[in-house]
Amino acid sequence: MKPLLLAVICLFASAFPLSAAEKSSYEIVKRLDAAPGNITVTVDGRIIVSLHQFYQPKYSVVEVVNDGNLTPFPNPEFNDRSQISQKVRLDSVLGIRSDSKGLVWMLDNGMRSNTTPKLVAWDSRLNKLHQVIELPIPVSVKGSFVNDFAIDEQRQRIYIADPANGSDAAFVIVDLDKKTSRRVLQGHSSLVPEPYDLEIDGKAVAMKTADGTVIKPRIGVNPITLDYNGEWLYFGPMSGKNLYRLKAQVLADMTTNDVELGKHIERYSDKPLSDGITIDNANNIYLGDLAANAIGVITPDRHYRRIAENKELAWVDSFSFGAGRELYAVVNQLHRSAVLNAGEKTAKPPFLILKINALDKGVPGH
Repeated sequence: MKPLLLAVICLFASAFPLSAAEKSSYEIVKRLDAAPGNITVTVDGRIIVSLHQFYQPKYSVVEVVNDGNLTPFPNPEFNDRSQISQKVRLDSVLGIRSDSKGLVWMLDNGMRSNTTPKLVAWDSRLNKLHQVIELPIPVSVKGSFVNDFAIDEQRQRIYIADPANGSDAAFVIVDLDKKTSRRVLQGHSSLVPEPYDLEIDGKAVAMKTADGTVIKPRIGVNPITLDYNGEWLYFGPMSGKNLYRLKAQVLADMTTNDVELGKHIERYSDKPLSDGITIDNANNIYLGDLAANAIGVITPDRHYRRIAENKELAWVDSFSFGAGRELYAVVNQLHRSAVLNAGEKTAKPPFLILKINALDKGVPGH
């Protein structure tokens, strides 16, 4: 297609919003009684979901099995916080991703039991524990909330987003070969919250502190994803309208200092206030548009538009590609949890796992 014609088509498309039918082009895969946190789909099609700790679930991670029911993943004992004798057990998993080898990586922030955060890898093909990497102080800091992450199989790195206390937002970089990690870019302007409050359905998200004070939280780096070629890591603050990127090759170097890393960060595009994020093989970036109860996409021309919109899309949290263009997402009504609704829980089932057709293929588990 000639460049001029392509430009005209793109301009025409952006000038007209999606129709009502296009804005509801998603399929509900599963209605849940428990609120999901994040989701991943393994290379052989297994759907694994973390259950959000804000709702105090019995199990931290579950699998959606063939009959549509949920079963503890990888097994009840490993996933039961009451099993004190269990050498490794899951406490508070949110971030969850699977790789090309069938390893399901679970990021346990340990906040419910005040335990050391850790990465746990379970081999879903051999059904056995593969690896555990702890993230102690100073990799984690007071107020850390290690949340989402991206797997760089090419360089054997995992890049973790830690929104921390806002001003302490940082990346945690994990070397999978050496089982070492470090904290970088703490407090960098691209990672800390921007001056925006999140308002959904006319009501601001609010937290009640221990002394009863109600505050409007602003949250640092959370959306994070690595492109298909492993070239760019895309990220931004949840409470922010700017998306940034950084060369993965630069971030993967465990010796590069913060000043040098900061020089390589570039602003990529606008974005809405968002939680989860992912990217397809053609560099279309998908994210939840929290304030609009919607899912949106940032296309390679760096323009944003909504591709699904409905009141029931109440806090689209996390994404994962399945086979081909199948893109899964979870909806968890997090703004109606007691934690983010000034101490009052108004969230009610069903919570959702849904699926949309992406604009291009993606990497399963990504």
